[in-house]
Amino acid sequence: MPYFTRLILLLFCLTALVESRKPKRRRSTGQLEMTKPSHLYKKNLDMTKIRKGKPQPLLRVEDHDFSMRPAFGGPAIPVGVDVQVESLDSISEVDMDFTMTLYLRHYWKDERLAFPSTSNKSMTFDGRLVKKIWVPDVFFVHSKRSFIHDTTTDNIMLRVFPDGHVLYSMRITVTAMCNMDFSHFPLDSQTCSLELESYAYTDEDLMLYWKNGDESLKTDEKISLSQFLIQKFHTTSRLAFYSSTGWYNRLYINFTLRRHIFFFLLQTYFPATLMVMLSWVSFWIDRRAVPARVSLGITTVLTMSTIITGVNASMPRVSYIKAVDIYLWVSFVFVFLSVLEYAAVNYLTTFPCMSGMLPSRTMMLDGSYSESEANSLAGYPRSHILTEEERQDKIVVHVALSNESNSSRKKGFLKGHVGLRIFQNTHAIDKYSRLIFPASYIFFNLIYWSVFS
Repeated sequence: MPYFTRLILLLFCLTALVESRKPKRRRSTGQLEMTKPSHLYKKNLDMTKIRKGKPQPLLRVEDHDFSMRPAFGGPAIPVGVDVQVESLDSISEVDMDFTMTLYLRHYWKDERLAFPSTSNKSMTFDGRLVKKIWVPDVFFVHSKRSFIHDTTTDNIMLRVFPDGHVLYSMRITVTAMCNMDFSHFPLDSQTCSLELESYAYTDEDLMLYWKNGDESLKTDEKISLSQFLIQKFHTTSRLAFYSSTGWYNRLYINFTLRRHIFFFLLQTYFPATLMVMLSWVSFWIDRRAVPARVSLGITTVLTMSTIITGVNASMPRVSYIKAVDIYLWVSFVFVFLSVLEYAAVNYLTTFPCMSGMLPSRTMMLDGSYSESEANSLAGYPRSHILTEEERQDKIVVHVALSNESNSSRKKGFLKGHVGLRIFQNTHAIDKYSRLIFPASYIFFNLIYWSVFS
């Protein structure tokens, strides 16, 4: 029995061995599935995706101390700079500053970044490498605000050449101070400067210079401002001294702006001139129309005050006189004098000069009086009768009464005879004002525009 059991087990093992060597069929197609030799059908692998150990970087950043400048202990490292102005965004007279967007590029050589290359092609990196190597510490002198654009990523580019030359570029918007002189405002020209300088390295360690001279500054031809005409961009350089740290190389981007005058002609000069001319209308209004002349004078004075206030509200509070102040205040004086002119006319018409006259009564007669009525006035001589043209104006009749004729009413009058003096109204002041005021204002304008334009 044990022999028989061993025989059965042997047969079973042989059967299983035979079945395992037979070709297998796929269930879906019924085809035979052959085993492919591995050395014939081996897949070609991408060698660029296979890393054999630790990779060897071309830039040996970890092998050097980049906290020190290149050639430390030797001569000053030259750093060339060029700038491309993208836009001049705004000029603020109140804050005395300007905002500019530009591309700032630095050029220097750092042999620590040299790498072997058969094609002599450069490598370009983004801002992540900047934090690992040495870069110039250039900043903007007298800047109020500045930032590097970061949409959609930091606008920083680093390009390294095989011999170690480096190009470092970034896109910056900076708001810097501009000392403006408003003595000729708004007929003025302003010169502003954007100054670049190394923050830590003196001229003994870092030599900052314009890479291509005046060609280092490039501007977009489409740059324009609403209030200014950009006349000139140019570059300069000089040394700046600080008593505690020493001498530094400083680069200047200078640009000259000339203000457009047309806006101020429409908003300031024309309204002021029209108000002055409107005040002259009162010289042609009947002096008996007191409400009309007074209202016209007060209205022009208040309007001039509003114009002056509006102009000064958009300007810095400087302690010197501007050109527009001269024009507006002279115009204000002309308007005010027109009001005083009517005050003088009205006063002299009602209360004429009394010197050399006896105390008198004043009678107002209009132009409707007759010749006989005028001659009946207390022996008034015929020679003083006014002509028909002069009768169209009011006259003031002063009748001097002696002490004897009105002793019952007033006492203390000097003894004398009943006298009569007729004074023609001061309408002549209006006639002279019609010529003097316009002529004086035209003369002032000729001098003003010849001096400031």
